[in-house]
Amino acid sequence: MSKKQIVKRLLQIVVVLLGISFITFALTFMSPGDPVRNMYTATGVMPSEEMIQETREEMGLNDPFLQQYTRWLGNCLKGDFGKSYSLNRPVTELLAERLWPTLKLTLMSMVMMLILSVPLGMLSALYKDKWIDYLVRGITFLGCAMPNFWVGLLLMLAFCVYIHAFPVISSAGDFKSLFLPALTLAIAMSSKYTRQVRTAVLDELSQDYVIGAEARGVKKSKIIWQNVFPNSLLPLITMFGLSIGSLLGGTSVVEVIFSYPGLGQAAVAAGTGSDVPLLMGITLITAAIVFLGNFLANVLYGVIDPRIRKGGLGL
Repeated sequence: MSKKQIVKRLLQIVVVLLGISFITFALTFMSPGDPVRNMYTATGVMPSEEMIQETREEMGLNDPFLQQYTRWLGNCLKGDFGKSYSLNRPVTELLAERLWPTLKLTLMSMVMMLILSVPLGMLSALYKDKWIDYLVRGITFLGCAMPNFWVGLLLMLAFCVYIHAFPVISSAGDFKSLFLPALTLAIAMSSKYTRQVRTAVLDELSQDYVIGAEARGVKKSKIIWQNVFPNSLLPLITMFGLSIGSLLGGTSVVEVIFSYPGLGQAAVAAGTGSDVPLLMGITLITAAIVFLGNFLANVLYGVIDPRIRKGGLGL
């Protein structure tokens, strides 16, 4: 990608983030929950109606929607996301505390996804319509059909309750605490990714250069590893970037099930407690990570494929 394309793409990300912040703020503004009442309830205080109204006035929650949003946006541009209603702590401090555990969980699940999906997808494509292919496709069908919370509960029942190999509560942050939550996320994503790998490899195997190489007597293993495998990975890079969003979206359920202290668990608590500053901060940082992942995937695609760098594909 040229410098002009990079700047254009970054500007697009900024515009989209502004749109996401506006829509999220509007949805929280229209939600039926009362953040002040929830804030007092979290501290065990039963406030009077007069106290609630005074607090709402002090926090500016009685102001019109656009006034509240522009005030929040102005503070956000200064690096101030406000203070959490329920935890009474700066949102930036909470984000810094919860971001790294979620990133560790996402990265580990992505590594597991690649370890599972690439070999299985290759096997399924190379042995098309054989028993291995049917087995892999059946497993991936089950993986796609089962929701994350069900997979997580099954893994917890098997490895925590019966075998006692892993802790039930994954709050320590070590490898044993990360393994089951990451595996839960990886199972669903690797099922989808395996099917994509299979499709990409089958597309490459049907290309003319593969048929020509086989006709010249080139070993099939050499064709697969030196030509088919690298070329089939190109379209998967884009999907790899898109999978970041799916993984981050799935962390909310998984973190709640395993009591993992990440952004997903904080987002659920913020949503149920009408904690607007914390929810807005989590939404923005998550969206920024997703867009950055897609942006890096596009850049990497251009680095690997010279046709894109030269504009041969019109991108």
